[in-house]
Amino acid sequence: MKMKLYTEKGNLNTLKLLAAAEESGIKLEVIEKKHGEKVVPYLTANVLPVLEVYPGKFLFSPNSATRYISNKKAEETDADVDKWLEWESSQLQPVLYPYLVSVIGSGKPETGLLIHIQTLLKSLNGDLKGKKFLSEVGLSAADFVLWGSLYPLLAGKFVLKGWEGLYPKIKGWFTAMCDLPSCQKAVTLVITNGDTASLKESLLSQPAPLPLPHLKNIEKLEKVKVDDKVKVKVEKAAEPEEIQVISQKAVTKEELSAAVDAWNSGKSKCPKPLKRKHPILPKEGERNILITSALPYVNNVPHLGNIIGCVLSADVFSRYCRLRGYNCLYVCGTDEYGTATETKAIEEKLTPQQICDKYNKLHTEIYDWFNIDCDFFGRTTTKEQTSIAQDIFWKLYNQGFILKDSIDQLHCTACDRFLADRFVEGTCPLCTYEDARGDQCDKCGKLINAVDLRNPKCKLCKATPVIKSTQHLFLDLPKIEPQLQKHLDKVFKSGTWTNNAKVITSSWIRDGLKPRCISRDLKWGTQVPLSGYTDKVFYVWFDAPIGYISITANYTEHWEQWWKNPDKVDMYNFLGKDNVPFHSVIFPCTMLGANDNYTVVKHMIATEYLNYEDGKFSKSRGTGVFGNQAQDTGLPADIFRFYLLYVRPESQDSSFSWDDFLLKNNSELLNNLGNFINRGLKFLSDNFGGVIQEMNLKDEDKELLALINRELQTYIDNMEQAILRDSIRNIMSISRLGNQFMQSNKPWVLVKGSADDKSRSGTVVSLAVNIANLLSVLLQPYMPETSQTIQTQLNTPPDSNVVYREFVCHLPPGHRIGKPSPLFQKIEACKIEEFKKMFAGQPAPETKTKRGEKTAVSGSGANGPVNNAEVQRLTDEVTKQGLVVRDLKSKKAEKSLIDSEVAKLLDLKKRLAAVSVPTSNGAGNNAEVEKLTDEVTKQGLVVRDLKSKKAEKSLIDSEVAKLLDLKKRLASAQGQNPQEAVSGGKKKGKKK
Repeated sequence: MKMKLYTEKGNLNTLKLLAAAEESGIKLEVIEKKHGEKVVPYLTANVLPVLEVYPGKFLFSPNSATRYISNKKAEETDADVDKWLEWESSQLQPVLYPYLVSVIGSGKPETGLLIHIQTLLKSLNGDLKGKKFLSEVGLSAADFVLWGSLYPLLAGKFVLKGWEGLYPKIKGWFTAMCDLPSCQKAVTLVITNGDTASLKESLLSQPAPLPLPHLKNIEKLEKVKVDDKVKVKVEKAAEPEEIQVISQKAVTKEELSAAVDAWNSGKSKCPKPLKRKHPILPKEGERNILITSALPYVNNVPHLGNIIGCVLSADVFSRYCRLRGYNCLYVCGTDEYGTATETKAIEEKLTPQQICDKYNKLHTEIYDWFNIDCDFFGRTTTKEQTSIAQDIFWKLYNQGFILKDSIDQLHCTACDRFLADRFVEGTCPLCTYEDARGDQCDKCGKLINAVDLRNPKCKLCKATPVIKSTQHLFLDLPKIEPQLQKHLDKVFKSGTWTNNAKVITSSWIRDGLKPRCISRDLKWGTQVPLSGYTDKVFYVWFDAPIGYISITANYTEHWEQWWKNPDKVDMYNFLGKDNVPFHSVIFPCTMLGANDNYTVVKHMIATEYLNYEDGKFSKSRGTGVFGNQAQDTGLPADIFRFYLLYVRPESQDSSFSWDDFLLKNNSELLNNLGNFINRGLKFLSDNFGGVIQEMNLKDEDKELLALINRELQTYIDNMEQAILRDSIRNIMSISRLGNQFMQSNKPWVLVKGSADDKSRSGTVVSLAVNIANLLSVLLQPYMPETSQTIQTQLNTPPDSNVVYREFVCHLPPGHRIGKPSPLFQKIEACKIEEFKKMFAGQPAPETKTKRGEKTAVSGSGANGPVNNAEVQRLTDEVTKQGLVVRDLKSKKAEKSLIDSEVAKLLDLKKRLAAVSVPTSNGAGNNAEVEKLTDEVTKQGLVVRDLKSKKAEKSLIDSEVAKLLDLKKRLASAQGQNPQEAVSGGKKKGKKK
């Protein structure tokens, strides 16, 4: 007879059973039950699914039932299967189930639980290394059980955004499982139309597994921020590694053996540090990596967002590459041609060349202070730039990829010149802001065409320009598109591309490329060499990326070995997301169309935007920290480097926060890393004369080596994928392991005991000092000066400066360290308050309207008309300040600091209440306003997520409609015109 499977509609645990049965060729009689219907007569609690093996014999544990079904096909004797089944039921389910209930069932993700899930996923990811399935013998019940449980977390509507990058080994395994016909069939039977929201009713009705002891009070935790890579976020809060690890996968015998072998003999296997000798050229048989960071525009001072977006990220990766022994070249420089330079020159009454010289020097000084270690930092105003750009143009022209066409432009009769976008000012046609530029309105953020401006004025002479037709040159992108698509199909699979780089690139190509103008009516630029067009220059986004090539040509006469060597050179681009299409579409099309064997990008690492506090960086208003101001704080460059990389906007926008800056310095650097290294070195110096002792390893020491190896290997995996934020966590985790090791062994007590105790004390501290040496190497890409300071105190041998996949003993018995001293200083809250005031700047300008034009209002309060813009601004500020308060409480910050931020929140709420007007029903309902504000924020994230995943248009439209409805209800609750609340559309962020 057939086995019977009793289940309910949308029961998640049914997935694993059906998939295992289909794979084993077993036919089950599926009987659908309603919640509450009794199936197993002797169970007091009704639970589904239940497998009836034969009449009266029930298996009501999904894992046991899955194992039973799988064994029908072949007996599974591998102990790993039972280990994973136990892990799934005792460790994963107690946190996964309530999290799924929170996100699918109630729509209020419990991020405290997600932190623990991440720890478990990290462990699973490490175990899958080198494996296709969980068991060495192949596909087993363990695979079906974990696949079924993790399915709604890794696929469907509630998927963790970016998990593929965090857990690449899980990605390979999960993809392989999803490709199995048995799993595909199970999904179609359980999950209605592939929508994991269909699991909701079952999740809410079934009894939850017993929580782990340390999770019983999880509901009392403040919601905290989870890793940048996941979808659900709360701004500025504790990272996963700041929470005590709740489940540590047991170290295996193989791990212990490998760790001890590496410790004892791994030093002989370590490669020697790479000697950096210029000029660096590609080498046969080696990994040759060409690294570029987006060329900073020369006309202004870079702020911290600019710095982390390109030059600092590329610097970290290039330093890592050298530590791994890769043959890499990192080039950067200032982008100096174009309209902005001409405009800046006019403002400062200098020539364009003088402006370039002035700001190139300033950029160079800033990057030197930040310890940006380019192999060559150049500029684009060189004869090599002209020569190479014109050569590429002629190759494109001769290949038939250049078109000629006319466009309408504004022409100033008084100046007798066509006006480039930034030489025009006028009234924005969309929001009526009077000082809009010819390319973008600073008030509403919309991109505009100069010819669409109302009342346009020449920025040079203030005369009114006229529209005239002018001839220009265009790159025929549609003609090159097939070559580009072929290249992208290849590198998207084989290379490292951030999700935003892929999405932005694909969105450009999706609707078909259009010819793009590559010439401008300017004087300052690379001259177009074609007859009839020699009075024009190349447009900056055709010309500027060629700067990478010309800068390399200024570095070495053998530049073609890097740039005309696509088979032996891997090129990495580091940039902000606003620069993606120019590097992933236009520049590659230029290179491919030239048909001259150019090296084309294989890896693209794009960041999102870094904001300042709860706003944006603004030079004109003096808001935020700019590169030349950072050193005025008196804080070391390494502290800025560390924090910028800690909050690096890898998958969504992040913010520079002074309060968070203080917390990260005082907790992570001072109390964790600095405390561990200093206490070990000082103890060795005070009690053993600074000499490393014989290390007789106990089992707990060997286990520590294995745990460090796990973190070390994950550090390498992250760095190889340019996931720079996560590798910082690995460093801090190793430091925590060291601190815990010292604390549990108490060498300061042992040293006062017997000879054996003192010997044990020497082992503990000598091992700890070796960990400090490892940390000095891993820290090098992030904090190079701090790394050097540690190595000076350690008297580190030069051969230590390699990143090897295993922890080896570089400081053997008898090695004498130098003089220890503290690495970091505590930052006081009063100092942070000074910095906040110093960099607060001026408030954003009010919208200018035409004379005689009334400001639109939607209602009147007791004291006059409502300022809709002010209501919206304060609503946003209340939301953000609420997150700040939540964050500080979750981190148990000083009471005075929490009180200060709570006071700010209350003040903002009072101001919001004051500018809102009573509703039609009488007194305004502040609770309703706050509730709707939160709902608008959450629904906005839903819409954004669906768009980033290119969901079906009907689904996006449905969620957008919900968002607009919420906005209207919020506007009504605030006494505003509901239609005005939704008529303006979404503002685009400013380019950094």
